[in-house]
Amino acid sequence: MTDNFQDQYSKFLYIWFGQFISIIGTGLTIFALGVYVYQLTGTASSYVFILMCAFLPPILLKPYGGILADRHDRRIMMVFGDLGSTLGLLFIFFMMVKGNIELWQVYLGISVSSIFAAFQEPAYKALVTDLLTRDQYAKASGLMQLASSAQYLLSPFLAGVLLSLLDIKFIFLIDVSTLLIASFIVIWIRKVLGEIPVKRQETNFMEEFKEGFQEFSKNKGVVHLVITTMIVLFFVGLLQSLFVPMLLNLESVKTVGISQSLCASGMIIGSLFIGIFGSRSGHVTMLSIALFLSGLFFAGLGFSANIILITLAGFLFFAMLPFINTPIEVLIRTNIDNQKQGRVWSIISTTTYVGSILAFAVAGFLADYVFDPLLKPDGMLADSIGSLIGTGAGRGIALMFIASGLMISVISLFIWKNSRIKGLEDVEKQNNVVPLQL
Repeated sequence: MTDNFQDQYSKFLYIWFGQFISIIGTGLTIFALGVYVYQLTGTASSYVFILMCAFLPPILLKPYGGILADRHDRRIMMVFGDLGSTLGLLFIFFMMVKGNIELWQVYLGISVSSIFAAFQEPAYKALVTDLLTRDQYAKASGLMQLASSAQYLLSPFLAGVLLSLLDIKFIFLIDVSTLLIASFIVIWIRKVLGEIPVKRQETNFMEEFKEGFQEFSKNKGVVHLVITTMIVLFFVGLLQSLFVPMLLNLESVKTVGISQSLCASGMIIGSLFIGIFGSRSGHVTMLSIALFLSGLFFAGLGFSANIILITLAGFLFFAMLPFINTPIEVLIRTNIDNQKQGRVWSIISTTTYVGSILAFAVAGFLADYVFDPLLKPDGMLADSIGSLIGTGAGRGIALMFIASGLMISVISLFIWKNSRIKGLEDVEKQNNVVPLQL
């Protein structure tokens, strides 16, 4: 039995590798298109709209993707999502080859790719439960986060090099190639392992969505954890939206890029640590401590205008993220029925990403019209808070980061004291009947 578990884990590693390179490819496209659109229009709003096209369709469609992941072989759903994503990329490619591509065509292509991604991600997450044992969940989660972080660490660097050597059209072909490789790996694994038997009643989408929502909502600990995560992601979304604008007021574009890569490397370190050593107990404690520390490091981004200190704070913040994401995933995964995980994960993803979307929607307004005016040289807070963190362009964003970080630290105390969230770990211990394999 142990050998079989190890064989299943090795097959998961093949699938993980395919997803790893496809995520890098996706990051290449997002970075390249962001540069292309910004250089074409010179407006930040055009860049933000790229993000909205990439994030909004998955949020709206993931519940349906989760239902399909529970109805069908999850590996087939992954292939469907990856191959479908190539359609949007090829559309942009051919429009560029044709010449005189318009912005709406770029937005349309990105939207099509993200629509298919909505069907791939729930199946990928739920497939972990099909292939692995409970004591392997944390390692798998760490590796999946490692792959996700590559989009922020490796993709911008690689895209910057490639754009200096190749036309942007070839970036799309590289992305398509990575998606094809990922699909072929999943097809091969399915052929080796055969079909995974499923006994699921065929019902309509609304009934299955309702069933998934009931499974999600009946566990109040899961609900509390997901809503708390959504709030945290709102503040993290402000960081994603405004970190670069803040740095561009302090340093050159090249320095900003180096700083971003160094910050993101913290997530690689944290993910590798969990991927190697795993985490089998104390998940609520790990989550609370990591969240508290991440809030302090987040706030640290705003206390100084020194790029070295900012980069150090960013590195430490990103290093904490795997220690936040892993216990959240493990606590939810061990408290949800496997037969309903696809649709439940889609509901959870939709709910939590609302926080990020709201942050993208309000970040610009808050920075430009609320916080930055407060810390202009003649602003209302210039002589008080401004004497501590500085005044001028970008310091309002710094104040937003300080406030956001402190709020995250406060939220960690709520998790520490929340009896329903603590109860999730009790259920996990009761359900974890698989012997520990060393």
